[in-house]
Amino acid sequence: MAQERVAVPGSERSAPPNAVVVGDVAPNEIATVTLILRRRTALPDPSAGSPALSREEFAQRHGATAEDLKAVEQFATDAGLAVVASDAARRSVQLSGTIDALSRAFGTTLKRYELDGHTFRGRTGVLTIPPALAGIVCGVHGLDDRPQARAHFRPAAAAATSFSAVQLAQLYAFPAGTTGTGQTIALIELGGGYAQSDLVTYFSGLNISPQPSVISVGVDGATNAPIGDPNSADGEVLLDIEIAGALAPAAKIVVYFAPNTDQGFLDAVTTAIHDTTNHPNIVSISWGGPESTWTAQSTTNFDDAFAAAATLGVSVTIASGDNGSSDGETDGLAHVDFPASSPHVIACGGTSVNASGMTLSGETVWNDGSSGGATGGGISDVFALPSWQNGAGVPPSANAGKRVGRGVPDVAGDADPNTGYNVVVDGQQSVFGGTSAVAPLWAGLIARLNEQRATPLGFLNPTLYAEPAAFRDVTQGNNGAYSAKKGWDACTGLGSPNGAALETALKAL
Repeated sequence: MAQERVAVPGSERSAPPNAVVVGDVAPNEIATVTLILRRRTALPDPSAGSPALSREEFAQRHGATAEDLKAVEQFATDAGLAVVASDAARRSVQLSGTIDALSRAFGTTLKRYELDGHTFRGRTGVLTIPPALAGIVCGVHGLDDRPQARAHFRPAAAAATSFSAVQLAQLYAFPAGTTGTGQTIALIELGGGYAQSDLVTYFSGLNISPQPSVISVGVDGATNAPIGDPNSADGEVLLDIEIAGALAPAAKIVVYFAPNTDQGFLDAVTTAIHDTTNHPNIVSISWGGPESTWTAQSTTNFDDAFAAAATLGVSVTIASGDNGSSDGETDGLAHVDFPASSPHVIACGGTSVNASGMTLSGETVWNDGSSGGATGGGISDVFALPSWQNGAGVPPSANAGKRVGRGVPDVAGDADPNTGYNVVVDGQQSVFGGTSAVAPLWAGLIARLNEQRATPLGFLNPTLYAEPAAFRDVTQGNNGAYSAKKGWDACTGLGSPNGAALETALKAL
C-alpha cells in the first residue's frame, strides 16, 4: 500500500483575483522547477555579530548535505524528471520534465490563466511530495510562472527638479575621497536590459573616468535584453546601474538577469549571494510586491537566503515600494512590500528633497498625492518585530488587530520623481524617481564605507538602529496610514543618510 504523500510547507497558492482559466497546459510542455533543501546546520543569529564566513566555509557548514541531494536525485529518477543543476551551497536542485510528469511528481494540476492581457501557467492548493522527502524539501518553485514582482521606479514630469547621483552624494555627505574600490555590487533585474552606449553617455556626462566595470550574468535562461522603451524594465535596469556606478565608480557592478517569477527571482538572489566567481559583498534589489501576493514558502525561502547573505557578510538593500501604505492593494488595508519586509535586509523608503545649491535644507516623506506615488512602509503581516527594532518605537499595524511586527522601512533617501535622478535610458535623457533609486543609493554608500574597512559591514541593521544620530530625521508627511515623526517611522525609517556621521559611527566596528 502506497504511503500517504506530505505537503510541502507553505506551498499553498490561490489564483490571483480576476484571473481567468483559459485552458489546460499541454501535458508534453517542458518546464523546470527549483527545489530548496534544508540546511546541514542552522545559521547563527546575524545580530550577534559573528565573523562572516567565506563562501567555501558556508557551503561546508550550512549547505545541503550530500545525502539530501541524493535523495532528491532519486526522487527525480523515480518521477521521470531530469536533474538540470544541483548546488549544495544554495541548497538548490533544478529538475526538468514534462508538465504531466511534474504535475504527478508534486500532486498538482496546472492550468493556463489570463490576467490583464497576459497568460501564465498557474496552480492552486498545496504541493505534495513522497514521505521520504519530508523535512528535506523546503520549497518548490517554478510550477506557477505568473509575474511575481514589479519594478519600483517612476518617470518624472518634464518640469521636475532633478539631481545627478553625484550631487545627491554631496547632499548626503558621502565619505570624501572614496570610490568603492575593491567592492562588488550585485543588482537583481527581472526583465529589460542595458546598452553599453547608454552607460558611456551617462558616465561621460559625469566626467567619470575610468568608467565603472559592468557585467551581466544570466539566470534561468534570462539575458541582458533591452526592450527599447525607457518606461519598460529598461528604466529599472539603467537606473540601478547608473546610480550605483556613479556613487561607487571603482566598484565592480554585476547585473543578474532572471525571469520575473518567484523561481527566477529566488534563483537570481541565491546565485548572486553564493557567486564564487564575482564575490559580491552588496546586493541591491529594486523589485517586489505586496506580502499578500507571495506564498509562505517563498517568503521563508527568500528570507533564509538573505539570512545566508548576513552570515557571509553581504549587505542587502531593497526598495520598500512606490504605492504608499496600501502597497497598491485595493482591499482598504495597509500592506508592506516583500522582499523589503525581510528582517535580514535594509529596507529603503523614500523622501522628497529640498536643496539650495549643494546644501540639503530639508526633506519630507515622498507622497505625490493625486498621482498615487508614495513611499512604501508599514508593519509586516509575516515577520515578527526584530530585536534591533525593540527600542525604535515601531507602532502596531494600522489594520484591525493592531499586529506588532517588523517595521518597514529602515532607512530612506530621495525617491520623489519631482526631485529625481538624471539618467540615460534607451538613448534618452530622463528623470526617474521611486524607491528603486534608494536601494542603489544605499548600496553605493555602503560600498564607499566598506572601502575604508578591512572587512565588509555586512548585516548592518543592529548597528544602524544603535546610531540614530547618523541619520537626517524626516518628521513631516505621510504615506497614507502612517505619518512621519521624530525618530523611526513607517515612512522613512531612521531617516536619510548623513554619510560623514555614518563613517564616524562605523569606524568603531
